[in-house]
This record gives sequence, C-alpha cells and structure tokens, in this order.
Amino acid sequence: MFLHGWALAQHTYRDVVERIAAEGVRVVAPSLPGFGGTGELPAPSFSLSGYADWVVDLLDALGIDEPVVLVGHSFGGGVATRLAHDHPERVRSLVLVNSIGGSAWRSGDTLRSITERPLWDWGLHFPADVWPIRQATRVLPVIAEDLLPNLIRHPRALVKVANLARRADLRLELETMRDRGLPITIIWAARDGVIPRESFEALCVASGVQGTVVEGSHSWLLAEPDRFGEVITNDVRVAKAARDLELGEPTERRRGIRRVRSLSRAGADRRSGDRRADG
Repeated sequence: MFLHGWALAQHTYRDVVERIAAEGVRVVAPSLPGFGGTGELPAPSFSLSGYADWVVDLLDALGIDEPVVLVGHSFGGGVATRLAHDHPERVRSLVLVNSIGGSAWRSGDTLRSITERPLWDWGLHFPADVWPIRQATRVLPVIAEDLLPNLIRHPRALVKVANLARRADLRLELETMRDRGLPITIIWAARDGVIPRESFEALCVASGVQGTVVEGSHSWLLAEPDRFGEVITNDVRVAKAARDLELGEPTERRRGIRRVRSLSRAGADRRSGDRRADG
C-alpha cells in the first residue's frame, strides 16, 4: 500500500509504483480523500486517524485481509504511521519516506516544535526542493499533473491538510509500535527543505531505528524512481519472505495431517485384514 504526499495523487507516483511492482508484488496506490478526484473526508472524520480508517475501509472493499507493507511519502507517511498504530493487525511493516510527524524544527540555535515554523519559511524552502534544473524538468511535470487539478477541485482541502500535516506529532505512536516490534524503515533526503533533519531524527529516535539518509530533496523519489526502488528493495523482499513463510506453514501442516490420516487409515485397514484372517 503506497500513500502519496500533500497536494498530489497516485498519478504523480506512477513510476515509483512501477518500480515497487517490479519486485513481483501487488501495489495499491489510492488517491487519498480530498485529492485526485476522491471526495473529502466528512468534517467529524477529518484527522490522521480518519484518513487511516479510510484506507482500512479501502482494503476491506478490495478484499485485502492480509497485513500489508505500508509505504508513505510526506503527508502519506503521517497517514501510514497512524494506520499502523491504530490497526496493527493490518500492517506487516512500515516504510516512511521524508515523512511528517517528527514535530521538530530548528530556528537558529533553538529547537522548536514544527508548528511554530511560519508558513513563509516553508514557502522559502519549497523552490529548492525541485532544483537543480535536471531534477526540475523531471519533477515539475509529474507534480503539476496532480497538483493543478487538486487546486481547482479541492482548494479548501489542500489548506486543511497542510495545517493537519504541520500539527502532526506522531512520536508517541512510533514509540508504541517500536515496543510492539513492528519493522520500521525511515528514509530522508539530505537536501529536504520541507521536512527538517531535526524532524527526521526525532522520528528515528521514537522508532528506535537508525534511519537512512539519501542524496536529494523532498521529492527525490519522483526524480529518481529507480534509486527509490533500490532503496526499498530489502523491505519488500523481507516482507515477501515473511509472507511466504506464513502461507507455507499451514500448507505443510495440512500435508502433515493428511499424511498422518493416510497412515492411520492404512494401519486400520491392515489391522482389520489381520482380524479377518484370524477369524
């Protein structure tokens, strides 16, 4: 299950999804509520938990009842974290890519909550996220394909979700999942001006993982989907091996039961034949 970032939708990530699917797995990449033509969440459900519940309802509608590898980028990482926390039986492992939720930002020498980061500072760093020119020529067209329609269809939703993302603090949820033993991978790009390093490090501390730093900006996986596929290959393969093991154990058990029953029937037949011969 792949969950997209703010203001985007599944079209933006088509190359990313193809790289994951190349590992021989089924990938579900929905447009979250308020994006890509999907209607907004009802006001009472508008929260990260509400988004997580929506994804679980989608899994149910698709008939997917086994645990998933849950991958979330940016805002989608916040939804993924909440889903893994609220519905642990639905998640096999969690992969956070330049994710919200660390709630830490440095202003000068002072470490602050990211909710205190002014909007102009976010905007100041955004242009740097799509440059240099080689990256911009690749990233801007795929972002525009979803961003512009979303601005037209759901402008209010973009603002609401942006504020939801700014306020997200998911460190306690990650600590809980760490204690549960859920496999968690956290990836961050060294030139990310949207998610500060302090926020990434806070996620890592809460999760008890070292974290992986790659070269690039907030949208690095859009610029280099092949490299993204390489980075998460191990997560996908480990999950596939765990799934195959789980599916294989009942099969072997059933074979063993059938074999025992066959031997029992054969033994019973022999004993019955012996009794008839004695008679």
